[in-house]
Amino acid sequence: MLLGLAGGLLLGAAPAGPDVKRLLAAEPAPTLGAYRLFSDRAANSPAAGVERYTLNTPLFTDHAAKERLAYLPAGTAARVGADGKIEWPVGATLIKHFEYGEGTSFRRLETRLLIRRADGWAPVSYVWNAAGTEAKLQRAGMTIPMTVAIAGKLVSFDYNVPNQNQCKQCHQQAGAVTPIGPGLANLNDGVQLQRWVASGRLAALPAALPKLARWDDAAEPVAMRARAWLDVNCGHCHSRAGFASNSGLYLQHDEPDATHLGVGKRPVAAGRGSGGHSFGIVPGDPDASILVHRLESTEAGVMMPQFGRTLVDTEAAALIRAWIETMPPAA
Repeated sequence: MLLGLAGGLLLGAAPAGPDVKRLLAAEPAPTLGAYRLFSDRAANSPAAGVERYTLNTPLFTDHAAKERLAYLPAGTAARVGADGKIEWPVGATLIKHFEYGEGTSFRRLETRLLIRRADGWAPVSYVWNAAGTEAKLQRAGMTIPMTVAIAGKLVSFDYNVPNQNQCKQCHQQAGAVTPIGPGLANLNDGVQLQRWVASGRLAALPAALPKLARWDDAAEPVAMRARAWLDVNCGHCHSRAGFASNSGLYLQHDEPDATHLGVGKRPVAAGRGSGGHSFGIVPGDPDASILVHRLESTEAGVMMPQFGRTLVDTEAAALIRAWIETMPPAA
């Protein structure tokens, strides 16, 4: 797991371990292999100091399976800042594989990196070759035609690798690139963070530890699950510091104002994105809610999120519908 749960791996990186100098270079490497983050790229064997981690609620990307790993240079540790956010040391690298299938039909499409440099986070994307032996730098983005089995049916769609501007737009908070998924609440599964502290790779934990619900855990309240999904998939842009801050729609799981959450809120700019509806959320009526209309659309300029998907997350849309149905209608 992340931050050195396998303590023995952190006693000292082998000479062939991750190349910190290359990670911190102003220009990204032409291939993923140049960073030496994996001792065997085809087998996906992490190098010393590179550890897997999980999230309570992940980002949806056209049903792609994702594997998340992170690297911290030897002798460094992350810490929780006064604002409750994780502060990562220079050289820290967050790694995310995007892949489909299993066994002989397995295919890894791309690997995205977020590298913590002295002047901030740098997003970099790499696309894998057909043999799965190397991934090349892809700055401009690209489209990969895919046909995969989803819920027992073959579905054809275009998988979109984002360009660098799209990466920066989604990851932007207060004008700076920042990680989306691995926040304190989303990493808090009751085990991970405590182990990181015990390993010495996370300095300490705050007394009050936030926790994001698992969106797919039916044992948790519908409202908590729905808001967790919205937080991870929409809240990075729809926040007071995000790209869509001027919308007045803030979708973090702990947003206290119902109007900012969309309840009874008129859109800042009406248009076809509203689907002819008047309010973001109409309590008790998901069919009249703009939020549902946009989540269930695949039309460019209407669908939300606007990046990272071409398909509808039908399970999540059903969850958001169920949440809105639980809201008592306005008097």
